[in-house]
Order: sequence, then C-alpha cells, then structure tokens
Amino acid sequence: MKSGHRRSTPPAQKGDSSGLSRSQIVWMALVLAMTAVGGTFWILDGSPAPRLNGLRLPALVAAAGPSSIERLYDTREPITQGQWQAIVIHHSGSSYGSPESIDKQHRGMNLSGLGYHFVIGNGNGAGDGELHVGYRWLDQLPGAHTTGQYGDWYNRNAIGICLVGDGDRHAYTDAQLARLVQTVTSLQRRLGIPADHVILHRDVSNTTSPGPYFPEAAFREQLIQAP
Repeated sequence: MKSGHRRSTPPAQKGDSSGLSRSQIVWMALVLAMTAVGGTFWILDGSPAPRLNGLRLPALVAAAGPSSIERLYDTREPITQGQWQAIVIHHSGSSYGSPESIDKQHRGMNLSGLGYHFVIGNGNGAGDGELHVGYRWLDQLPGAHTTGQYGDWYNRNAIGICLVGDGDRHAYTDAQLARLVQTVTSLQRRLGIPADHVILHRDVSNTTSPGPYFPEAAFREQLIQAP
C-alpha cells in the first residue's frame, strides 16, 4: 500500500456541536440532499457511463474458508494507506435489489455506475449474504453514496457499504449481518479504521438509512475497538 496523510477525525456527525442551530442544519441537509446528484455526485463521477465490473463473494456458508475475505484487497489500483478514514452503512430502501438494479438506479441519477463500494444481498435479487465488491473499490475511486452537509468528504474518504433491504420496515437477514461484520472488521483491521469512524448514513445525512430495524447495538459490539 502507498503511504499517505491521515486525517484524525471525520467531519461532525449528527449531535455534534457545529455552531449552527438544528433548524439550520436540517435546512442545509435538505438543500444539499436535493442538489447532491446534480452537483457533488456529478463532480466526483464526471460524464456518466454504464459500468458494473466488480467481484462477487458468495455467502459465508458457501465461501471457501475464512481467507476468502482477503480477496477484497486484490484491487486493480493500489490501496493508499490513510485515504479511507471511515465506513458508512446504508440500506437500499427496497426489499428486492441487486448490484445490477442499484447500478441502473444510480445511472439514472447521472452517476457513472454503482455508487457504493460494496453491496450485501438479502436473497431477494442477490444471494443472501453475498458480497458484491464494486468497481469503485477495485479501482480505488471515491463513492457516490452520502449526501448532506459533509457528503463530499464522506464520498471521498469513506467506504460506502449498502445492505439490500428496507430497514425502515423489515429486519435484515442473519447472513447479511454476518457478512457485514466480517467485511467491516476486515477493513478496520487492514486500514486502521476505529470503531467510532464506522457510522450509519443517518448519522451524517437527513435520512433514516439503514433504518430502525438495523441492530446497531449488537453490530457495534462486534466492531474492533482498537484496530
């Protein structure tokens, strides 16, 4: 891995003191959310072009041993140590989904392809617990997954992971959550990302994602506290 400068902390999350009133923060988040697709995301992606050339790892029960997660680091471009400083957890917002369907949706928003670095299937459109390693990770490109006041920073410096599903209405599968923990802790260990830099999308944007059905407390208990 290349060496690089590491910022000690990501921008303020919801609930942090920023000198702005709550109404100002909410208003700014709404405005940025409405303009992000045409602004920040377009700047990051440039001219849109259909693209979905990632890597798929099967569900843990079908994986060829625990070492299979190491395939995450067989990237086409070298990983720069210090570039990735946080991880943002999202949901797709629909019970059915696959990398292909999300990619199509994102291209309809004028992105150059799938905006997340990783997608984890729920068995309805993609295998239950199947991990899709997107081209943005393989080519070490910024994501296009976070809106809000600090969306640009998180898209450039945070890894976006999407769980297929609607966490506002339904629970996630055990296989999804197991794969999420495996992926996040592996990235923590390899990249030195502390537990408090693993955040939910709702912590930094005006959204409920990944929803109230996401088992945050149980998830955080399994994170590496001091990578």
